[in-house]
Parts: sequence; C-alpha cells; structure tokens
Amino acid sequence: MKEEIIIAGFGGQGVLSMGKILAYSGLMQGQEVSWIPSYGPEQRGGTANVTVILSDDRISSPVLNSYDTAIILNQQSLDKFEKTVKPGGALIYDGYGIVTPPTRTDINIYRIDAMDKSVEKNMAKAFNMIVLGGFLKIRPIVKLENVIAGLKKSLPERHHKLIPMNEEAIKLGMDIIEKQN
Repeated sequence: MKEEIIIAGFGGQGVLSMGKILAYSGLMQGQEVSWIPSYGPEQRGGTANVTVILSDDRISSPVLNSYDTAIILNQQSLDKFEKTVKPGGALIYDGYGIVTPPTRTDINIYRIDAMDKSVEKNMAKAFNMIVLGGFLKIRPIVKLENVIAGLKKSLPERHHKLIPMNEEAIKLGMDIIEKQN
C-alpha cells in the first residue's frame, strides 16, 4: 500500500498540522512516511500545502508531481492542484469559499462541508479534523486509534484536553463527506 497525498489551503486552516497528524498516524502503524510542508512567509492567510506519503515499502522520493488524493480547502488550491490528481484518484474539497467546483470526470470527487459543520457544532478548532475524518472514510489508510496516538504526539500536552473533541470531529467528518460524481 502506498498513498501520495497533497493537502492545500490557507495558512491557519490546519493544513500542516493535518499532514503532521496523518504522518504520525502512519508512523504509529509502522509505515514509511514522508511529510513535506510548504508555505509562504505569511503563515496565517497565505497559501499552505503539505505533501504526505504513507507506504508499506521504502519511499524512493518525497518529491511528487501527481497525487493519489488531493485535499483542498480553498479555491486557489483547487485551481492549482485539481490537475495533479492521478486518474482514478480522489479529490476532497471543503465547499466553503469554492466558487468553481472541480470538473474532472476521470477522478472521484468528494465534497465535505467541514467549515459550515465546524461553525454549527462550535468546533472551529477541529475544522481540519472534520476534513481528516472525511478523508479516512474514503481512504482508510490509518486506524482511528493511530490517529489519536498521532494527535497526542503532535499536540502540546496542554492541548491534550482537546483530543476528545478532535476524535468527535473525525467521526463527524466520516459522516458528512459526500461523493459528487
């Protein structure tokens, strides 16, 4: 098994931390992992993306031009990365702020209204975990208990009280993701 993922959005949406938690989750399962963040000088509000590779075998190169899955959280990222999803791959996008939805017919497209749901449920800090839950529903590449272990590893101990809310958000994301095509 090998999954090559790009997660992209605005800084402050939890893009990099979602990638880090996914990477730690793979490590907890004994997988080979690559995590490469990319962001502009303005972390909050600028664009950010992270490439994550999880594999049962050695990863030959962490640098990618195409992905099995793209998780997209804003229009700029959709415009940039929709074309990089491999045919037969998956594109997951949060509908908030997307003016022009994805149009490809050779990939599986999923919409998750994580921003709307995070506001409705008063879980704004767990927005990215709702998105991660949607991803794990369609690509169950790591077990939930390893995601929780990854959260414990990546969150400072003072934030461990938020882990139950994050777990609830992951499960919520699994419930609300919808196939579009």
